[in-house]
Amino acid sequence: MSTWLQYILTGITMGSVYSLIGLGYVTIYRTSHVVNMAQGSFVMMGGFFGYALLKQIGLPYWASILLSIIAVVAVALAMYLLVLKWIMKSSLVNMILATVGLSILIESLVLIKWGGYSKPTPPFTGDKLLRMGGVHIKVQSLWVVGLMIVIFVLLYFFGQRTRVGKQMTATATNPNAARISGIPTQRMIILAFAISSAIGAIGGLAINSVIPLTYTSGALWGLTGFVAAILGGWGSSGGAVLGGLALGIIQSIFAGVLPAGWQDGIAFVILILLLYFRPQGLLGTTMTEGEM
Repeated sequence: MSTWLQYILTGITMGSVYSLIGLGYVTIYRTSHVVNMAQGSFVMMGGFFGYALLKQIGLPYWASILLSIIAVVAVALAMYLLVLKWIMKSSLVNMILATVGLSILIESLVLIKWGGYSKPTPPFTGDKLLRMGGVHIKVQSLWVVGLMIVIFVLLYFFGQRTRVGKQMTATATNPNAARISGIPTQRMIILAFAISSAIGAIGGLAINSVIPLTYTSGALWGLTGFVAAILGGWGSSGGAVLGGLALGIIQSIFAGVLPAGWQDGIAFVILILLLYFRPQGLLGTTMTEGEM
C-alpha cells in the first residue's frame, strides 16, 4: 500500500507541473486563440535562468527567482511581438508550426549557452524529506503542488473578479466587438503572453531541483502539458488542473509497473484514445479550427 501511495504522491508532483503548463496554454488561448507549443520552453528557460543567476552569477535565491521570471517573460513578449503578432490571422496549423519552430530555436540557444547536461538548482527550503509511515515526501514537492494551487486560485479570481480579466475574456470571445468597445486588445494579448510565460518559469524553477531540466526538457514537458490541457477540456483552467493531476498520477503508476522510459509514451497513448473516444475532454470542451 505504501508503494502505491508513493506512486500517487509522485504523480501529484509531476501532475502539478503539467497543470501549470496547461494553465499557460489556456491563458494564452482564451485571450488570443494562439496554441503556443513553446509553452514547455518557458519551463525549461525558468530552470536554466535560475541556475545561471544563482550558481554562475551568485545572486540570492529570491533575486534569482524574480529575475528568472522577468527574463522568461521578456523572451515570450519578444516571441509575440517579433513573430506571432504578424501571423495571428493565419491558420491554426501555421500558428502551431511557428511556435514549434520558436521552441526549437530556444532549445538550440540554450544548448549553445549551457551545453547538453542538466543544470539543477537547490530546493527552495533545503533538501528535506518528510516521512509518513512508509511514504517519503520531498518538501520541494510540496512547494510544487502549493504553487500550482495558488496560481490556479489567483487566475480564477483574476479572470472572474477583475476588470482586466474580463477584458481578456472579451478579447478572446469577440475581438472586433471588444476593440469597438474600447478594450485595448493588443495589450490584453501581450498580458496573456506575460502571464503564461511567468507561470511556466515558476514551474521550471520549482521542478528543477526535483527533476533537473536539460535543453530538451521543454519539448517533452510542453507536449505532456498539452495532453493534460486536452484531457481536462481545452480552454478550461479547471480542466487543465484536473487533466494535469490525472495524467501525472496515471504516468507515475504505470512507471512503477512498466520498464523505464515507457511512462512518457503513456501520455500520448492517452491523447490518441482521448481524441477518438472523448475529444471534448473530461469537462466537456474542445478546440476546433473554426474557433480561430
